[in-house]
Amino acid sequence: MGMFLNSISPYRKYQAVATDTYFVDKTRLIEELFPAMGKENRFFCITRPRRFGKTVMANMTASFFGKRIDSSDLFDRLEIAQSELYRKHLNQHDVIFIDFSEIPRNCQDYQQYILRIENGIINDLAEVYPEVKMDPDEAVWDILTRIFEKTGHTFLFVMDEWDAVFHMPFITGREQEQYLLFLKSLLKSKAYVELAYMTGILPIAKYSGGSELNMFLEYNIATKKRFSEYFGFLDREVDALFDIYQGITKDPHITREGLRLWYDGYYTLTGERLYNPRSVVYALADDQLSGYWTDSGPYDEIYYYIKDNIADVQNDLACMVSGECVEAKMQQYAATAKELKTKDQIYSAMVVYGLLTHKDGKVMIPNKELMDKFDELLLTNDSLG
Repeated sequence: MGMFLNSISPYRKYQAVATDTYFVDKTRLIEELFPAMGKENRFFCITRPRRFGKTVMANMTASFFGKRIDSSDLFDRLEIAQSELYRKHLNQHDVIFIDFSEIPRNCQDYQQYILRIENGIINDLAEVYPEVKMDPDEAVWDILTRIFEKTGHTFLFVMDEWDAVFHMPFITGREQEQYLLFLKSLLKSKAYVELAYMTGILPIAKYSGGSELNMFLEYNIATKKRFSEYFGFLDREVDALFDIYQGITKDPHITREGLRLWYDGYYTLTGERLYNPRSVVYALADDQLSGYWTDSGPYDEIYYYIKDNIADVQNDLACMVSGECVEAKMQQYAATAKELKTKDQIYSAMVVYGLLTHKDGKVMIPNKELMDKFDELLLTNDSLG
């Protein structure tokens, strides 16, 4: 047991969140995974914009299932404890947790990056299964298969930031394809996989005919309703957090309407509104409405998406800054395209990254937090060329 197999890190990270003052219980997501365990449809890929709780939920899932630490101190008081299968699955599984955004020190190429993961898993397995012969030059999936054949043990995979390699400058397009083949070899048609839970921003890229990861069921915010309530805060959840804020904050400066104007406005496929969770929590903790999400990068991202088609989108953005909606057809995989040539591609990518939201065939700027950034961009003539 170590860095990857039954790591204690996810538990420690989720513990910090679950014991925070402004915590929202989303553990019912775990209950939705129970029926798929060991079944054909046991591969889940849930994509959401950054800072929408993906890592928290990945840590939660690994903390619940992993057998390294007794996490009943956290989960006994949460909603998942009401499930009939709660005790059956709590801390009863071997979990392999991979955060694909982590890289080796001074990492310069893909081989360094992927060998850290492969060798790390193999070292952990060798510690737990000393009776199984392992060759360090052997593929990790072959070793996992041998363990399964010898012991019957299965593994539950939790993978965060699956798409991180698509943002790393030292990884080439060819190496991205190798990475997809790595995931395929590790997971697809493997009897040792009890469940695979994967999160990221980008939908699964369709390379090499699109067959590498087609075992995954994909759930994004724009076109799939399942899991929608677990990423982002619902109105009633923000109401509860606001009540806590009022009860513990001396001379509070934030109003409930202020939270709605600044951080609400994202839509699920069913039309339910969502708040940006990072911004709500930081605003209440600081007793100040501010751009907690947008201050960490979206200004540059907005320009990146529109820079090659400014003439077409500038009028649309001006309309959206005025509070209007613009018609757009969602193209699910636009965010993975190297060039965004049409307005539909641009807007689709911006929805994936949380810069716009989509409802009833139209896109819009979700809230004041992002509205201010769009307005700033439109006023910056140098940026618009």
